[in-house]
Formats: sequence, C-alpha cells, structure tokens
Amino acid sequence: MLNRLEAQAPDALLALIKLHAADERPDKIDLGVGVYRTGQGDTPVFSAIKAAEQQLVDRQDSKSYLGPEGDMGFVNRLMPYIFGADATMGGRIAGMQTPGGTGAVRLALALAQKAGMTRLHMGVPSWPNHAQILNDLALETVTFAHANADGTANIEAVLDVVRRAGPNEGVLLHGCCHNPTGIDYSDEEWDAIGDAFVESGTFPIIDTAYQGLGHGLEEDAAGLRSVLAKVPEAFICYSCDKNFGMYRDRVGAFYVLADGQETLDTAFSNANALARASWSMPPDHGAAAIRLILRDDELTKMWLDELDTMRSRMREVRSTLAEAGMAGGVDLTPLGRQNGLFSMLPVSKEQVVQLREEHGIYMAGSGRINIAGLTAGNIEKFVASLAAVTG
Repeated sequence: MLNRLEAQAPDALLALIKLHAADERPDKIDLGVGVYRTGQGDTPVFSAIKAAEQQLVDRQDSKSYLGPEGDMGFVNRLMPYIFGADATMGGRIAGMQTPGGTGAVRLALALAQKAGMTRLHMGVPSWPNHAQILNDLALETVTFAHANADGTANIEAVLDVVRRAGPNEGVLLHGCCHNPTGIDYSDEEWDAIGDAFVESGTFPIIDTAYQGLGHGLEEDAAGLRSVLAKVPEAFICYSCDKNFGMYRDRVGAFYVLADGQETLDTAFSNANALARASWSMPPDHGAAAIRLILRDDELTKMWLDELDTMRSRMREVRSTLAEAGMAGGVDLTPLGRQNGLFSMLPVSKEQVVQLREEHGIYMAGSGRINIAGLTAGNIEKFVASLAAVTG
C-alpha cells in the first residue's frame, strides 16, 4: 500500500535551516527562520513566561484532560487584548484554544467549509501554509494580488474581491504584520474593507499571528476591530507563538463572531467535533502559562515590557534599512513603512542563491527576509552584499 505514495518535496525553509547550520563562515546571516531574535542573535524565553512556568511547577496539581475547547481561562483572558474593552461584543464573540495559529486556521477553514463555504479568496503572496491547508481540505481557492510593486497594499484589488465575492464565499486576510510582505492596511483602508464585507455578504476570516509586533497591541488590533464592528459574522484565528515567544509550545485560539448565542453554541458544537477528530484537545502548558501572566498585573507588565523591546528593536532595524535607501537595484525605503517580522525583497531566485553562496546570507527563495535576523553587527554587511548582487 505504501508504494502508492508519491514522495513530497521537503519543506524549503527546513532545508535552509540545515544549509545554514552546515555553513562554517563566522559572519553568516540567517534571515530565513521566522522567529524573533535579539540584537545578539538569540531567541530567548520571555522572563514573564519563565515566572509563570515556575508557578505551574510549584502549584499545578493535575494534568487531567481539559476537553477539545482547551484552557478557557486562557481564551477569555486573551480576548480584551484582541477585541477591546467589550471583549465579547455584547455576547457575540466566543472562542476555544487551538494548537498554535496553524490549528486555528485549519479549524476555521474546515468549519467554514462545513457551514457551506464554496470558495475562498486569498491575497498572494501569503503564508505558505495557508495554501497547504486549503489544498488539503480541497476547498476551492482563488488568489488575488495583495501587494503593489512599491511595497504598499493593493487596496483596490482587496476591495474588488470582497465586493464581488458572494455570501457563500470567504476572504482570508492577515490582521496585522502581514507574512511575508510586512504590508498592512491603514485605518481608512480597514474601514473600507469592513464596508465592502457588509455590502457583499462575503464571510471574513482574519488571521492575526503577530499582534503587538507592528505598532502596539491596540494599534495592531484596530483594523480587525473595525471590521468586526460592522459585519454580522466572522472567524478570527490567533497565535501567541510570536508575541509570547511560545513557538514550540503551539499556543493559539479560534474565535467566532455570530449574531447571537444560539448561533455561537451551534458553531462551537461543530468546532469542538472537528477539533476532537483532529487533535482531540490542544496542549495545555503554554496556554496555562499565558493565563497566569494575564491574570497577574506584575507578570502582565513584565510581558508588555518585553513585547515593547521586541517591537522597538524591529522598528529600529527597519529604520536603518530605510535610511540606507538603494542597495544596488533594491530600494529598501519601503521596509521602513512595513510592519512585523517579515518583508520581501524584489530579488530573483538566482540572486538569493548568489547571496547565500557568495556572502553567507540565507533567506527564502521568494525573497522573504526575517527583519529580526539583522543586527547592528551585520546589517552593514547585508546592505553591501545586496548591493553587490543586485547592482
């Protein structure tokens, strides 16, 4: 039976990790892996997480089952940060825990399909796993151009898609800090997007994986909140892997906006059934640690301070790149206007290989770079190498 299987191509990013690890050049630069790094190149555990984990070690008295909905204390404590002071929007929003943001996206798309969604529209470029999940679900997908060549959002294309899609179709949007482009919508553009959803009846699915890494927790949630204040229903996929540094612990949440309690209850009876058949229940450790942080003022402040430090460092890197201006044939100024961990460079696959082989600079073949891989010690080399390859 196994001989019927066809070999699948290895994950390109995992292959890049191996190539970087085998490179013995001391000045090599890793811009591929999508994790935050300090100015020293480390990806540390948050101090707030360490403190919360110690509380778990000292006080947790059971590891019994929680159920497919996971740690609801975590889910509910997180809601004001995502949705604002009226976290449930008058009882119209409820959620459940998922294994990372990936689990939330998978659950959202599977539930939308079960509810009758016939087609999903997705801006490209997008996070590669979006397409993989859609393909695995065999959900018809239509792509549209998300970004302009000058590093800004193609808002006309977004609005056109939302307006033309029908009530049984959905549009998948990134809530902030777009992966891989770093291109976000302005408040005015989000307002127009919300109006377009209302006009067409198209279903919004919003993937928010990097809240707090752009301009701040409130600022990064403004667009999401603007849309939710207008539409009758939506799915929200959320990840804590980046803004709490919980990558390997897989901490995420899935939220539903509906028009009433009965609809919410029905939606979650189906979501729980899908979760039960997929992962039974999500891993508890990371969510429990975050729950402890969010119910303790001192730990919350510690977390917010650490998040501010992350964001400030990435904004500083972006400013430095923007100030460099042209690097050969690449204009770096748009990177200063973009947000989050990622941006895309207009380089060919051949130039990506040349940067790797001749200069020890590792990035995805698409030209996506992780801004946090750049430091005061290597950014000058990066700009000079980019100029040498593209000039």
